[in-house]
Amino acid sequence: MRRIGALIFPGFELLDLYGPMEMFGLLPNAFSLDIIAERAGPVESNQKLKGFAETPLNEAPHYDVLFVPGGAGTRREIANSRLLDWIAARSERAEFTLSVCTGSALLAKAGVLDRRRATTNKATFSWVKEQGPHVDWVAQARWVEDGTFLTSSGVSAGMDMALGAIALMCGQAAAEDVAKWCEYSWHSDKSHDPFAQIHGLT
Repeated sequence: MRRIGALIFPGFELLDLYGPMEMFGLLPNAFSLDIIAERAGPVESNQKLKGFAETPLNEAPHYDVLFVPGGAGTRREIANSRLLDWIAARSERAEFTLSVCTGSALLAKAGVLDRRRATTNKATFSWVKEQGPHVDWVAQARWVEDGTFLTSSGVSAGMDMALGAIALMCGQAAAEDVAKWCEYSWHSDKSHDPFAQIHGLT
């Protein structure tokens, strides 16, 4: 059983969070899920719907998997030293660290992606690169796996990455079963990324 700590903040992207959590949550014998934020309670997403964080950062237990979504709120949170320090400390202790979309900007700003390969939302690629000048940013990738760090492209790509993470932790068959249960067409090829060309990155 791996405990996943999913971090949210004002302006997080709904699908970044709930798409992957759907995938992990379908394997309750393998994963337990916890939503965390600076303060417990409702947190407004970029779409104005609120997510509910049961656990504040200062009470968060150990997490085997640290999960960081993106969203417009990342542009504010890159200046939140308390949050970045927490991410750095927890990522160091976690077995795996995952991000979706501009969540990789927070990981990069926290320094945990230095000298690693990573990717992000192609529409915001240049801005995210600025947050991590020592990161090996991969322009064309649905998601990137570098050791225990998995980072995905924009929004819906997080579900593909989550299935990739499930394959890594639980086996390919488990990931394929989850995709089937969700009636989801899994892009299991990490390099499948038409949006890199759409946004002029190739």
